[in-house]
Amino acid sequence: MKTVILCGGKGTRLREETEFKPKPMVEIGDLPILVHIMRFYAEQGFNEFVLCLGYKGDVIKDYFLNLSKFVNDFHLDLKTNSIEYLNNGHNFDFKITFVETGEDTQSGERVKMASKYIPEEEFMVTYGDGVSDIDIRKLIQFHKKQKQKHGTVTTLSAVHPSSKYGKIYADKNNVLEKFDEKPVLADYINGGFMVMEKAALKYIKDGDMLEDGLQKMTKKHKLSQYCHSGFWHSMDTMKDVMDLNKMWESGKRPWALWETKR
Repeated sequence: MKTVILCGGKGTRLREETEFKPKPMVEIGDLPILVHIMRFYAEQGFNEFVLCLGYKGDVIKDYFLNLSKFVNDFHLDLKTNSIEYLNNGHNFDFKITFVETGEDTQSGERVKMASKYIPEEEFMVTYGDGVSDIDIRKLIQFHKKQKQKHGTVTTLSAVHPSSKYGKIYADKNNVLEKFDEKPVLADYINGGFMVMEKAALKYIKDGDMLEDGLQKMTKKHKLSQYCHSGFWHSMDTMKDVMDLNKMWESGKRPWALWETKR
């Protein structure tokens, strides 16, 4: 099953990082968050991707087209301009379709444009700025059951966000007993990591955000939620960038499933 990743947004709240590169190319550790997302899917057996490009999409193309030259040893014959790679320095087993969807195109229309390169009736969709430890196979199984029982055409992953405000707890004398810096909220939000049927595309019109289509599906009772209570984190602000990099440096990075095989 192919995975569509939305990579075309301008990331205006990350202007410090996105002035010269698209948001999915902002790095966690030494790799763009986009590569983290792709490795996460590939580790679970889903290594075919359709990247919806827009703002500075050439940066994403150049990265993957030149990746082998930067991470591998190679022999270059200048006479024939041929390259012989001597090792495989990245171990990325990705099959990627790059789709130019326009700099100002809305996310829903980007998905529709990408769908023409997906022959199957089912595909996955996610945003290029969020990581999680969600079990993709269980998500797909849940989607299939919901489709069969309730006729829904899309399943989104419902996740618990963390508050950007600290939560405080005091005793009856107003003396603080606990300070929770980044509490996880009980409410659910759309965390991406969706499974979608081709039949869902009729709810998305040209010019629509993906969320517009999801709203229309909701009104027709065609949208399911898969509740995930595990790890999820988006990259919306510079604080998010710093938090994710702190996690990476500390070794507490639950989305890095590929490290469990070490």
